[in-house]
Amino acid sequence: MNLKREVRHASAAMALTAMAALLAFWEIAAIAREQAEGGDWAGVATQIVFALAYLALVAGGMAYHFSRHGYLIRRLAHRAEDWQTLEARFADYAPMLAVLVPAYREEPSVVRRTLLSAALQDYPRRRVVLLIDDPYTPRNRADAANLSAMRDLPRTLQALFDPQATRFDAARRAFARACGREAYDGRSQAAILAGLYGEAADWVAAEISRYSTGDHSDALLLDTVLVPCRDAHRARAARLREQAGSAAGVDLDAATKAYRHLTAMFRVEFASFERKRYENLSHEANKAMNLNSYLALMGGSFREVADPEGSGLRLVPTPPGDGAIDVPDAELVLTLDADSVLLPDYAMRLADIMKRPGNERVAVAQTPYSAFPGAPGLTERIAGAQTDIQYLMHQGFTLHNATFWVGANALLRKAALEDIATEAVERGHRIRKYIQDRTVIEDTESSIDLADRGWTLYNYPVRLAYSATPPDFGSLLIQRRRWANGGLIILPKALRYLWRGARRRARLGEAFLRVHYLTSVALVNIALLMIMFGPFERNLHIVWIPLSMLPYMIAYARDLVHCGYRWIDYPRVYALNLLLLPVNLGGTLRSLHQACTGRRAPFGRTPKVTGRTSAHGGYVVVEYGLLAATIAIGVAHLVAHRWMSTAMAVVYAGFLGYGMLRFIGLRASAEDVRLWLRPPADLDAAAAHRVEDAGISNEPVAPAGPESRPFGSVIKDAALRQTHGDKA
Repeated sequence: MNLKREVRHASAAMALTAMAALLAFWEIAAIAREQAEGGDWAGVATQIVFALAYLALVAGGMAYHFSRHGYLIRRLAHRAEDWQTLEARFADYAPMLAVLVPAYREEPSVVRRTLLSAALQDYPRRRVVLLIDDPYTPRNRADAANLSAMRDLPRTLQALFDPQATRFDAARRAFARACGREAYDGRSQAAILAGLYGEAADWVAAEISRYSTGDHSDALLLDTVLVPCRDAHRARAARLREQAGSAAGVDLDAATKAYRHLTAMFRVEFASFERKRYENLSHEANKAMNLNSYLALMGGSFREVADPEGSGLRLVPTPPGDGAIDVPDAELVLTLDADSVLLPDYAMRLADIMKRPGNERVAVAQTPYSAFPGAPGLTERIAGAQTDIQYLMHQGFTLHNATFWVGANALLRKAALEDIATEAVERGHRIRKYIQDRTVIEDTESSIDLADRGWTLYNYPVRLAYSATPPDFGSLLIQRRRWANGGLIILPKALRYLWRGARRRARLGEAFLRVHYLTSVALVNIALLMIMFGPFERNLHIVWIPLSMLPYMIAYARDLVHCGYRWIDYPRVYALNLLLLPVNLGGTLRSLHQACTGRRAPFGRTPKVTGRTSAHGGYVVVEYGLLAATIAIGVAHLVAHRWMSTAMAVVYAGFLGYGMLRFIGLRASAEDVRLWLRPPADLDAAAAHRVEDAGISNEPVAPAGPESRPFGSVIKDAALRQTHGDKA
């Protein structure tokens, strides 16, 4: 991509969009003026409604151009630090890094991949903690087996890493002793180091064989983490062998760094934690409180005591010593969704941003996640395309100080979290909240909290993190409905923050992007609905309206190609957007319901299971109703000879019909509606029947005994998940 040329194109696109939109509004105003002179006040009201709907769409297009322009400028100015420079900066001191991976009923193989990518970070001091949020008392043998496998993950990974760490640490100590007793021999040390790096390469090669027959998610781990790591070790071993055959060998400073690097690579601590084991910790069903529960314990010592009001346990503070459970503190916290993969230089590069002079108030450094490439299904691929385009927009936000924390991955400064922490009471216990869970988009609200306290957020302008995309419409529905819920609730807080700050004029770009980000899901989808069904025949003849949209469509399609997709994927993205219109409006209505009643919407976790997740039958019915209504209004326009409105209805119906066929499917939608209409008792019976067919007992399972190690430490019923997909 020619970045300078793209910047010029982005500037031209903004100018053309603005000019065409102004001319369109001029013609809309002329139509309204004509109707007012004729006393047609209903027509005037119609023009006002159309102008507002068109304004929402134009604002969305301008926000895209504006943020895209910012992304291109940042990419043009970005110069990545070379790896030797980064290693030198962290040679003397590296802040402790805690990687927190919240997980709820995940596939253990998926979580293992995430933990492995976190453990293989090229960062000297790190601790990886799996925050298991499954019910502590499993409901059946399938859940018990899955929970047991999750609890085993940290232990098995620790057993995998420890022998290599011990081996390389012993070699490092032997090297230090040899240097202290006798003259340094660069040739022999080069030979020893070559052998050690060969061992490291062999260790990674063994992991590669484990993932070599996996799906596209495993292929990403191979291509971006394991294979480059193996090849780097082999290349280093080859260079060292060459040095062993030279006269000088490897110099003392380089050998010292090599031993330190080998030891740090495998010296990682794994642990797990289950907050639901303890009565005095939050049991709220959301990711924010899972993270908050562990963050509140960091840096303290605790002991387990019996809960006087129940049969469970409590964690109470205690002085360090015998019997105490110590939870190490960390200056930096990396939060990572359980279905993500990080590139090995993620932590080092983002920690370097935090460490630079002048960045002491950077609270969050992240790279908004990208979709796993090579998805086999169309739904996952096109939804992933939307995610990859969002990545570009988020990068542009940073240029205007409008960055939002995107919760799939982020490096956080613990001091910043302490600065925005609050306390609440839950079930009679005082709970400390670092990340607010007032809405289901908790990271978005925390972004405003941090900005209001003078902290900044930063997007690193290179793709360093990937997360899974829902593979079917059922799981995508749950994810996107959650994303659509909360922006309107956070808006008043964002407006207060924007108004209170000094130099409000200088913050117009930030204000535009933040307000658009929080309101676009509601406004754009409502605008689309109004234009689809409104009486706007005269407006559709205004040539400036499609011309104002054309730069956006061209830029979006070009960006898809730059992200590895094809031009033909743009109409597919549009079809999926139309299909998600009821889903987004459903999330918006939940926001309004919460704003009016004060009752929080439930946190809908995106299912990550084998097999298809059933879509909520009510939404499927609405999709068919929307298609039928579009066809009906198209026929009405045709009978009335409103040709432009007829053409628009045909286009909308075509995209909706295509989306329903390709992204939902006729057979799947029929099954989803049938399951939705079935009485609850029948649902439970069907679920139990499918469990029995799978050969899994549905008997309750006793909680884990004291031998389980909550601080230190697959069976999935796909049919059951399909039946209860929207309840996950």
